[in-house]
Amino acid sequence: MTGSHPDPLDLLPEVLLAASAVLGLLLGAWLPRHRQWLIGVLAAAACAAGIVAAAVSAAGPEGTAFRGAFALDPVTATARIVVLGATLLVLVLTRSVLRGHAREAECYVLLQLAATGALALAGAQDLLLLAAGYLLAGVPGYALAGFLKDGPGTEAALKYYVVGAFLGVLLPTGVVLLLAAGGTTAYAELGTGLAGAPPALVAVGALAVLAGILFKAGGVPGHFWVPDVVQGSAVPVAAFLATVPKIGALAAAYRLAVVVSAGTEVPWTALIAVSAAASMTLGNLAAFFQRDVTRLLAYSTVSQVGYLLVPVAAVGESALARPALLYYLAAYAVTNIGAFAVVCALPGSRDLEDYRGLARRVPVLAGSLAVCLLGLVGTPPTAVFLAKLEMLGAALDGGLLWAAVVAAVNTVLSLFYYLRWIVPAFTGPPAEGPRPVSGSSTAVAAGAAVASVLLGVLGGPVLAWTSPAG
Repeated sequence: MTGSHPDPLDLLPEVLLAASAVLGLLLGAWLPRHRQWLIGVLAAAACAAGIVAAAVSAAGPEGTAFRGAFALDPVTATARIVVLGATLLVLVLTRSVLRGHAREAECYVLLQLAATGALALAGAQDLLLLAAGYLLAGVPGYALAGFLKDGPGTEAALKYYVVGAFLGVLLPTGVVLLLAAGGTTAYAELGTGLAGAPPALVAVGALAVLAGILFKAGGVPGHFWVPDVVQGSAVPVAAFLATVPKIGALAAAYRLAVVVSAGTEVPWTALIAVSAAASMTLGNLAAFFQRDVTRLLAYSTVSQVGYLLVPVAAVGESALARPALLYYLAAYAVTNIGAFAVVCALPGSRDLEDYRGLARRVPVLAGSLAVCLLGLVGTPPTAVFLAKLEMLGAALDGGLLWAAVVAAVNTVLSLFYYLRWIVPAFTGPPAEGPRPVSGSSTAVAAGAAVASVLLGVLGGPVLAWTSPAG
């Protein structure tokens, strides 16, 4: 698995997903419209096979592939399983919304390509692969945001592209600066090279790369695209863009933190911690005043990125950082997609008032909504509860007491706007509104809610697996 010669089997999950995307693009040009759902089945099969391949690969020893450019470790293994699992759920949601759409096949292809980019980001141990993964995760997303070709979608795609183009220039600029400072793009040698480089050059290069990563993660200051893109996109696309790219970006931030924080004078911990505090605070404050449920979830994702950045800030200071980050990524992905699945199951219900009396109309959806939203707060026994405990533990162990306090306060504050959505769903007479359009969306919502609880109950073995050896 780890030899010096390139072995495509080391990247089997990525190869399966990319090959399925290419094959789906070719088949989509020949299949009639009413048969294009087969491309979605092919994509789902590739995701399922990729999860199996990732699980098998995870049982092997840690190492690298392709001359050290791609890491084979618990970070990559976790990102693979979470990205592919989340993409599989989104494919089910997409099928329920875009069935029979003129470009149904293209949507499945774009989702797979963007997911492949997220996987490349998660495993990148070379700055050049990081830049390539950034582009592959981003360009399909611009097309997905405007996929419906309506007014909100077109505006979402334009804003996403403009912000992404600007920060997409900063990231390769930072790559060039770090190459100049460290003399290499490989992470294995970059840390040593940066230790003797001019601190100002290293700081500017690291900040530029970090800006690109924060854009992909949707954290401050790269968060500006999140509310408009999530609100303007089709709901399954919004669920994907608010979840999957973040996984790859945060894994990339973790790897970069290991390199930059090792022997350099860049105040990496302080930079990430400030971004984390700003993200969770701004996201929560902005969500307080939202009545559109997709926009509320958009700002919720910004705040969640803040919590996820705390263990990244603790890298190099705490051994708890890696398991806290990886477990939180899995917990966040399943819980966040579950919340979006509820919205997807009720097309046209975008205002909080539209959910009044939901428990009387569709109790399964109301229960799933309550579990997922309370899960995002961090209510036991959901997975995010344990994830936040691990995050706070990593912050305290890493000397970030103030960040832990900010995270705890924001967690309490976030309960307010989630309850603004939950309480109407369980009180009052049912609001006039459409029934769920598809049982598949309801099934995804219920399944995600159950998975969030199960992951919380069984969190011990997962955390043990993601913890550093020794």
